[in-house]
Parts: sequence; C-alpha cells; structure tokens
Amino acid sequence: MIAPPEVEYRVTPGLGWPLKVEVDPRIGWPNVPRETLDWPERVTARLVPNDPTATATSSSTIDIPPGPRRARFDEDEFSSPTVEDDPPAAATADRLTTASLAAPPHTRIFVVANQKGGVGKTTTSVNLAAALALGGLSVLVVDLDPQGNATTALGVDHPPGTLGTYEVMMSGAAFADHVVDSPEAPNLKVLPATIDLAGAEIELVSVVARESRLLRAIRAYLKEHDADYVFLDCPPSLGLLTLNALVAANEILVPIQCEYYALEGVTQLMRTIDLVKGELNHELRLTTVMLTMFDARTKLAAQVAQEVRQHFPSETLTTVVPRSVRISEAPSYGQTVLTYQPSSAGAVSYLEAAQEIARRGVEENT
Repeated sequence: MIAPPEVEYRVTPGLGWPLKVEVDPRIGWPNVPRETLDWPERVTARLVPNDPTATATSSSTIDIPPGPRRARFDEDEFSSPTVEDDPPAAATADRLTTASLAAPPHTRIFVVANQKGGVGKTTTSVNLAAALALGGLSVLVVDLDPQGNATTALGVDHPPGTLGTYEVMMSGAAFADHVVDSPEAPNLKVLPATIDLAGAEIELVSVVARESRLLRAIRAYLKEHDADYVFLDCPPSLGLLTLNALVAANEILVPIQCEYYALEGVTQLMRTIDLVKGELNHELRLTTVMLTMFDARTKLAAQVAQEVRQHFPSETLTTVVPRSVRISEAPSYGQTVLTYQPSSAGAVSYLEAAQEIARRGVEENT
C-alpha cells in the first residue's frame, strides 16, 4: 500500500482550510485552486471600509445591495409599526405605462385557482391586475388567501386586525367599506386579507348559503362601482374559500407550473369545476390557462407545455412566463414586477399576457 505524502499543513485562522497542499505525483491528485482562502479579509474590507486594520486587496468585490424594505423578521408581529427604510431606486422610478387596452363589454370576474401550491397563482393575479390597470382599465383584486401575499405584493399593509375579506365573508360587510387603493397603478384596488381569514374555513361550515356569500358581496359592490376586471386570488386548497370564489366568478384562470406535479393538480381541479358548474354556478367556464415558471433549458418544461396545449388548445395563452428572479424579488419590496423591474423578461411576459387576455375578451363578445 502506498503511504500518503508527508506534508506540513498551515491553515487559515478560524476556518481550518489548508493553505498549502502538496500532491503525491504517484497518485495524481488534482491541484485544487484555493481562491477563496482570503474571503474573510475581503469581506471585512468591504463591510468596514474605514477600519484602519482592514486588509487592502486588489481583487474586485461585489457590492451588496440594500435589503428589501419589507424583509423584517426580528420584529414582534403585534408591535407598533416602525418607520420604513427608503425604497430602492426601482421603487421610486416612474411607473410603467402601457398602451390603452380595450375594456370588456361587461365585468370579467376571474378566479385564479389551482390547489397545487407554488404554481404562481398570487404572482399571476397581482401582475395581471397591475398590467391591466396600467392599460387604463379598472381592476379589483380580492385576496382570499389567509397568508395575504397578494395584499403585500400590491403595496398594501395588512397587520393583524386589518379589515378586509374576513369581515366581508363572515360579517356581511360591504366591499366598498374595506377596499383600498393600491399604489402600483391607478384604478387598481384590493380587498386585503389577514391571518384572521384562516378561521373562516371552519366558521363557514355552519353558515346558511355558505358557498354564495362572496357572490352576493361582489354583486352588491358592482351595482354601485365600476370594474372591468375582478381577480379572486385563492389559497392552495379546494376548501370553502375557493368554493366561494368559484361560485362568484364567471371565468377561471389556471396557472400551471411547467412541471409534472402541476398536471396532476389540474386534473383534480377540473373535477371540482365540473361539480360546481353542475350544482352552483352554470356560468362558470375555463377560459384561460397560463404557463408559468417556464425554463427553456429543460426538456421537461417543453414537454409539459406541449401536453397542456394539447389538452387546452384554445384556452392556453400564447405568452409563457419564464422563471425570473425579478418576479420573486418584487413582493419583498411591496411591488409587482411591472414597477419593480419593468424591463425584465417577467414584466414583459405579464404585459403581453394582459394584452392577450384583454384582446380575447373583446373578440369573444364581437
């Protein structure tokens, strides 16, 4: 057996990484570069530029951008609100303006549903709503998810106790009393949701006509207020909140992530849709299927997209939303991707999707 080479090791203080590794030529171990050995000094020089003891380095460093102004995890949930940090440069930029979109002849109420989580329901709801509002249309977003992610993404604060969807569903409060304007676009309103909505699933069980409470509330609101589009953002389940949305809507928008599990979720959703259409809402129809998180580098994404288009040839939008870090970053700043990074691929995709939806709405009625 070949004895290992005898070498003297010197390690970086605090890390234990060897600074010098000699290789036995008989074994042929590869020489592994150790470019990162001086990273503590570089980080110290970057974060403490005025420290006279900081080690100067000639290697380039990456400037760390300021953190999201809403990413606060060390505060008490019920404490008084603190002063927000200055928004990033993208937040103070001029709002994106789009070409004027044609208004539909009547209010289109979309339920954005898919009991599979993580497929982009909330992201699709808020970005399509913002794109349509930037196109000159009047849009209302109803947040039915107890997590309240749609409310956050539209720049509306919703601490515990905020009046919104829960009061409308359980107390019969009027929409107009709790709807707030979103700073993301003109004519964009949102009915906020809080964690209180989590209890509605249980409390609605014993309520008479529990599946149509949202329908009555929306009808009463639309009698006195104009809205071209209404988006109902549902939680990732097929409970009573989603059922109320299916009964209140006249169109279904299904976002499908370009992965296999998402296809299984659509199969189960279609069964639920058929039951609702037959018993509770005869006007409900699937009009829009949207492919999200498309990764053009993988064959799986292309295969899933092809299979979806075969099953829903006329309902699937031509526009595909790619995977985009900008889309994921935008909610942490309380923005949609359209105002956070207007030139990104994700923002352009949602703008094109909104234009396609608006065009379809006009063509179907002509």
